[in-house]
Amino acid sequence: MKFAFNEEQEGLRQAARGFLATHSGPAQVRKAMASEAGYDRDVWRRIAAELGWPSLLVPEQYGGAGLGYVDLVALLEETGAFLLCSPFFSTICLGANALLRAGSEAQKQEHLPAVAAGERTLTLAYTEANGRWDAQAIGALARREAGGFVLSGAKTFVPDGHTADLLVVAARAEGSRGEEGVSLFLVPGKAAGVERRLLPTMDQTRKQAQVELRDVRLPAAALLGEEGGGWQVLSAVLDRAAVALSAEQVGGAQRCLDMSVEYAKQRIQFGRPIGSFQAIKHKCADMLLRVESARSASYYAGWAAATDDAELPVLASLAKAYCSDAYFHCAAEAIQIHGGVGFTWEYDVHLYFKRAKSSETLFGDAAYHRELVARRIGLGARRGAQANG
Repeated sequence: MKFAFNEEQEGLRQAARGFLATHSGPAQVRKAMASEAGYDRDVWRRIAAELGWPSLLVPEQYGGAGLGYVDLVALLEETGAFLLCSPFFSTICLGANALLRAGSEAQKQEHLPAVAAGERTLTLAYTEANGRWDAQAIGALARREAGGFVLSGAKTFVPDGHTADLLVVAARAEGSRGEEGVSLFLVPGKAAGVERRLLPTMDQTRKQAQVELRDVRLPAAALLGEEGGGWQVLSAVLDRAAVALSAEQVGGAQRCLDMSVEYAKQRIQFGRPIGSFQAIKHKCADMLLRVESARSASYYAGWAAATDDAELPVLASLAKAYCSDAYFHCAAEAIQIHGGVGFTWEYDVHLYFKRAKSSETLFGDAAYHRELVARRIGLGARRGAQANG
């Protein structure tokens, strides 16, 4: 089996690389990091108007390009390499993905054209203070009242949660547990009872927020999908989000390798470039191996997402686990190769180190996803049966 991008996908990558080199360079990333929004709104408007990225996964009948996950993976590898600060990931890979999978025709008609035009941003709010990533993470409550719903609870580490126009919120029926009783709701970011606060996180290239839900009243039309059937939708969305994030991680890991090789050629010690030392060569060779292996895992998972392959849940967790480890390893090695200057503000390496650590834990760390793989291929069930026997 051969995995290769077609001519259009390569063109998408080239166009992205050229745009990001101009509009997401080190100076622009630092400026966006320092802003409360976390991104340059003018750049976001240009991304939507000139490049059409927000329309990528939106079907043509809603004003989108109607492309697939392979195209998305190709693009996200480039945005990850340039640490693009924008609501693209949260809007397309989280919020719009949930809307595409579970939204009614009326909900899609209302929101997707605005998403495709870059005029409406979305995100997903489901994790809470317990720090879990499975169905047990959901503690916020949804109760029926006056023909609609009332939401109460708190969500944390919500990507772009402080700026998103629309939140996809996971909440459960009172008395429900685990995967049962979970529902998804479309909540306007400025709805009465919604309080949002920017969190001081280590990685400021992807802003995250705390979202308080204080008896937020919603009409029945705010329900996304079937009542009580939200976890099945959410699980599918998270699998695809893990694939998307793995592509970003590949791009970041590749950039760490490129920066390390370039620095090793220029840094002189004992009268010669440090890249000539065997220890540095070994580090770079190991980084290359991990980058290429991560790329293969990400591309394979992207193909599975594009074709709705039955193995997608397993491949998504495999890609997320391996790419998380590979990115963080490459970022840490890049710091070592650069020496003390790697953690100084003037160099970019520390930005990738922080993004690597943040991405490692987003949607569950490598250990969590390895456990998911074991469960999804039946190893967990067999171990349990043997233990009970």
